[in-house]
Amino acid sequence: MTIAEPEQTQQADVVIVGAGPGGSTAAILLARAGLDVLLLEKSEFPREKVCGDGLTPRAVRMLGRLGIDIGPDSGWIRNKGLRIYGGRVEPFDMPWPELNSFPDFGLVCPRSVFDDLLAGMAAEAGARLHTGVRVSAPIVDDRTKRVLGVTDVKGREYRAPIVIACDGVSSRLAEATGRSRLASRPMGVAVRSYYTSPKSDLEWMESYLELWDGKPGESNLLPGYGWVFGLGDGTANVGLGMLDSSKAFGKTDYRQLMRSWLDNTPEEWGFQEQTRTEPIRGAALPMAINRAPLYKDGLMLVGDSAGMVNPFNGEGISYAMESAEMAARAIVDAHARGFGTPGAELAFASYIGQVKQAWGGYYRLGTVFVKLIGNPQIMHLCVTYGLPVKPLMRLVHKLLAHLTDEPGTDLNDHLINLLSRVAFST
Repeated sequence: MTIAEPEQTQQADVVIVGAGPGGSTAAILLARAGLDVLLLEKSEFPREKVCGDGLTPRAVRMLGRLGIDIGPDSGWIRNKGLRIYGGRVEPFDMPWPELNSFPDFGLVCPRSVFDDLLAGMAAEAGARLHTGVRVSAPIVDDRTKRVLGVTDVKGREYRAPIVIACDGVSSRLAEATGRSRLASRPMGVAVRSYYTSPKSDLEWMESYLELWDGKPGESNLLPGYGWVFGLGDGTANVGLGMLDSSKAFGKTDYRQLMRSWLDNTPEEWGFQEQTRTEPIRGAALPMAINRAPLYKDGLMLVGDSAGMVNPFNGEGISYAMESAEMAARAIVDAHARGFGTPGAELAFASYIGQVKQAWGGYYRLGTVFVKLIGNPQIMHLCVTYGLPVKPLMRLVHKLLAHLTDEPGTDLNDHLINLLSRVAFST
């Protein structure tokens, strides 16, 4: 893929800052709709991102919507569901639910591969992709305060009637326009690395709800949860996360915490320092839509820039892609009405309602959940007495993974959808 050097000043229908899953998805959909799209990425592809590399059925559904082949022979690494460790010796397997709205399998793909694929698709769809472009600030009209585009560190300008910020958790564009992080929304942190391991060929995404600094059940219970996702190439993505509701948040050496946990896993799993293939890297997880407004004065926030990580499970990829789809829908509508008209402004603003309607109640439930599980003792009680109750765990699995049919097809769907609606209205 040949990427041209940007001109000093460029004009487009849409400027997108950040070519992660959210930015590239928006670029694909907008370019396919016939809009002129500038997609700006500060790094060169392929590039690393701190992530578990796991794609739940929510994310898999978005791949299908983009027309990506996810069939059994397409080369993607499939998994059956979650294998949960905690509260007992044997793990508890929870297959992905069979639903009308979602596939019944997940995928695992390194972000270095996944993001490169999506950015390439955006370029193939007609988006003008520029890598190595470090955006420095929005261009703001002094009189109206409307965002007219962005500038990069070399002084080049990229102008459009609408700008989409997909520039990550720290979102320079959001901060520059006064949209600071909402302290009331939860925040997490995750660390991960890659290990040569026989768990590379796992058919399940493994989740560890109890982390011990010694022999399980006979040592200190650590705050957080762990994961192991097999990549099918002889390695596994291994990491852990912690929520800011934990008393240890911000006071913990997360890399050492991960080493302490892995030092007490079975030796045959291969999670020793000598089998680690990369440094342990960390990143923040902004949750439950922690910036507002999602649209104002020509700037939309998508994915991590708006803090859209699921507070129940730390998943961010699917929400970045889904919010990008909603943003693209609103922008295509605005383009049809005529950029610069009152009708176009109403279309842009419809993005806010789409996001809140889709996830507002669910995320509100998630903020309550975060406060509870931040206490290791409460987590221990939940997994000790909750995991053996299979009907309860099927409900919890659907709730945590955010996988239900709407309208619901079983009692669990109806209950989760009802709880989300009630939470949304309060």
